[in-house]
Amino acid sequence: MSDEEHHFESSDAGASKTYPQQAGNIRKGGHIVIKGRPCKVVEVSTSKTGKHGHAKCHFVAIDIFTAKKLEDIVPSSHNCDVPHVNRIDYQLIDISENGFVSLLTDSGGTKDDLKLPTDDNLSALMKSGFEEGKDVVVSVMSSMGEEQICAVKEVGGGK
Repeated sequence: MSDEEHHFESSDAGASKTYPQQAGNIRKGGHIVIKGRPCKVVEVSTSKTGKHGHAKCHFVAIDIFTAKKLEDIVPSSHNCDVPHVNRIDYQLIDISENGFVSLLTDSGGTKDDLKLPTDDNLSALMKSGFEEGKDVVVSVMSSMGEEQICAVKEVGGGK
């Protein structure tokens, strides 16, 4: 037996942030990791097998958090990382002065670690619905340890 003490800094039960998928099986509308960023594929083109025998897939994708366009070329037989992307709806409880939002979870707790979205239209819709006393539901997209509000719905209510 060794006297070394093992200490692991992980709280996600060992769940991976990505999973492998063969490049030739990734389609438009799917997700892929390019340059360490989770992206949604907007265009895929496949070249013919060349002199050295590998068909290549050319991916054009948009970062799901920053909306930046990224490209990658991968042999179709090689594996690519595909991010786990989750989308969860929460009810808006409060908007603080410093730009953070308070959201109600399904279990009845609160989630207070998200900022207002950088998209001005989404922020304005959230603020106006909240100020009018409407029930506002926000969709939060999470992937690879990042979270961001990606959609807003007004469910009604109001004064």
